[in-house]
Amino acid sequence: MPNAVLLGYDLNQPSFRHRMQTLVGTLDSAGWDVRTERFPSGRYGLRTWERRRLLQWADVAVLHQIKLSALEVRLFASLSRRRVFDLDDAIYVRKPRRLGEVADDSVWRRRKFIATCRWVNVVAAGNEVLAGAARACARDTVILPTSIEASDYRATTATQADAPTIAWIGSPENLVYLEMIRPALARLAMRHPTLKLRVICSRFPRWPEVRIEEVAWSSATEAAALATAHIGVMPLSDDEWARGKCAFKLLQYMAASLPCVASPVGANTEAVIEGVSGFHAKHLGDWERALELLINSPELRSRLGAGGRAHVEDRYSLRAYQRRYLDLLARLAAA
Repeated sequence: MPNAVLLGYDLNQPSFRHRMQTLVGTLDSAGWDVRTERFPSGRYGLRTWERRRLLQWADVAVLHQIKLSALEVRLFASLSRRRVFDLDDAIYVRKPRRLGEVADDSVWRRRKFIATCRWVNVVAAGNEVLAGAARACARDTVILPTSIEASDYRATTATQADAPTIAWIGSPENLVYLEMIRPALARLAMRHPTLKLRVICSRFPRWPEVRIEEVAWSSATEAAALATAHIGVMPLSDDEWARGKCAFKLLQYMAASLPCVASPVGANTEAVIEGVSGFHAKHLGDWERALELLINSPELRSRLGAGGRAHVEDRYSLRAYQRRYLDLLARLAAA
């Protein structure tokens, strides 16, 4: 029976849940003994040494979003058999402090990223941008897009008779991206007085010019919160951090058969197919025009929503992701 350990800084973090926790049942069913383990963000070197028996036990150790220094990654490699570096964010830079600024870069952060890529057997990247950053220094790189179980979401039941509802779902630290389209939403709200922006999060913007519907996020209710919306949005700034994002909220919208409007940045351009599952919007005018079209046309929403659902089922199937990850880990364990 092969053994695997999945390591992450926070086992409740969305990316760990969607990329690592979803593998546990698949590995169990395939006869693996699998453990998830919190890896502290501090105590460099000691944290690896304290887990030496766990690393020696595992046939494959997966580092999810964890960069190690050149010294620590050598220790990690000496204690483990095979290693995977899994990432779905541009963790070789830091998110810009303010909109419009470039991503914060540092030699130390880049060196850790390079060292980790060099000392693992495979880098598993969530999209082409991340894979491209790893290829120059990694032995092997595979693209495994963060995926979704579409059957967990039901098609939207919102109708033209309902107040037009635009949905945004995400973490509090990403609310800043909504500010990018605030003027477009304000102009739309003047023409459509019943328009709502449904924010599914743990914090909420305070915009007097736009009606905000606050929905507290929970994994148990997020699908229901999308099922009565009309449109999903994902604005992003065009910087190195944002280009590395994996567009998971777009997959959620499309699984709920919502047409999407998204900034054409990074994985957004692969998730949203222009005119098939939604629209790309680069400037404020683009956002306003695309949202106006969708608000006014239930036929267009229905067609793009169906196209998005089909795209998710074809390209972002959770079962396909689990199968491909299992094949990767089995190949490494057998090496």
